[in-house]
Amino acid sequence: MTHFISGNQIELLRNGTEYFPALESAIAAANSEIYIQSYIFQQDSVGTRIANALIEAARRGVIVHLLLDGFGSQDLSKTYVKSLQAAGLKLIFYRAKISPWTFKKNRLRRLHQKVVVIDNKIAFVGGINIIDDYNIPHAQTKPNNIPPRIDYAAKIQGNLLPIIVARVQHLWRRMARLDSFSLLGAVRSKADIAPSKPVSKAGLLAAFVIRDNVLHRHDIEDAYLTAIRAAQSEIIIANAYFVPGRTFRKALIDAAKRGVTVKLLLQGRMEYFLMFATHAFYTEFLKHGIQIYEYRKSFMHSKVAVIDNYWSTVGSSNIDPFSLLLAREANIMVKDRGFACELGAEVMANIQAGAFYIAPQAWLKGNVAKRAASWLAFGLVRLFLGLIGQSDQQ
Repeated sequence: MTHFISGNQIELLRNGTEYFPALESAIAAANSEIYIQSYIFQQDSVGTRIANALIEAARRGVIVHLLLDGFGSQDLSKTYVKSLQAAGLKLIFYRAKISPWTFKKNRLRRLHQKVVVIDNKIAFVGGINIIDDYNIPHAQTKPNNIPPRIDYAAKIQGNLLPIIVARVQHLWRRMARLDSFSLLGAVRSKADIAPSKPVSKAGLLAAFVIRDNVLHRHDIEDAYLTAIRAAQSEIIIANAYFVPGRTFRKALIDAAKRGVTVKLLLQGRMEYFLMFATHAFYTEFLKHGIQIYEYRKSFMHSKVAVIDNYWSTVGSSNIDPFSLLLAREANIMVKDRGFACELGAEVMANIQAGAFYIAPQAWLKGNVAKRAASWLAFGLVRLFLGLIGQSDQQ
């Protein structure tokens, strides 16, 4: 069961436009220790800005821990990595071995979460990588004259910090023990003291929910399912990579059957062929009155949801096998009407500004090629799940 804690101040950050200035400001004010966990850290204009801010922090004595995924951040040159380490940053790659010719399940388990903790006082949790909003890795075509990628993060202060700090420090210590050259220096640091204890009940109810491959394998999905099953009026989900398992699909359909309005904002620009697997569920969803919108104005990286204008989530977890069955993910769940209404209004504005409505009759009568491609892609997804010993049940 998701454990919600009161006494939090949470600010919604829209895209890199709001996130990176807030992050830079927090780094500039740091005086003790910084932890950053990110799937992608790109050496572009944004990555350089954040790296320079971290280097400056290290120069004034702040201990900087940078944990990056070995696959997502594989484009960082060895020379650049060494320069960051030489500048005083403690940098470790999560599962650095990424051989494309070796099919091993453990190499598919990536660090996909995006979490920052500064001085045990401020945390950032969301879906935004350290990369420019206009930089689209692995896109089939380069974006020309299109708006920036859509994504969200949350700035968190308050009583939830001890839980976030404990999770972040635990993962760092574990990876530091496995890292051959950082064994001792990375484990001991001046901020290993216990974070401050909760002192106030005033503020928002929130929970920090992770997904790992040990004790928290289904926590994020279970939190979603609990909220969906309790929904009474409206479910809004904006998710970039949406290939839900049977249990998740059934929960959405059951909600629609009992009169809940269900709206899905999905990625309309296909970055990978397997993303066509999302279309495999359109017919079933549309027949049960679920509204589907494809965001086509730009690339959408959102992983957010709002239910009944009260429960909401912002984080790194997609609703697909990669996020729900393999990757390390982190979401913030919030129970607050004001925050939920703000996030819900953002999603609805995106729908109105750049989404294409999938009309049920038009989809059912046409789109033969898309439907065929979707079942081929979904078949490949199921084959992939079978090869790694997973199923479509979740």
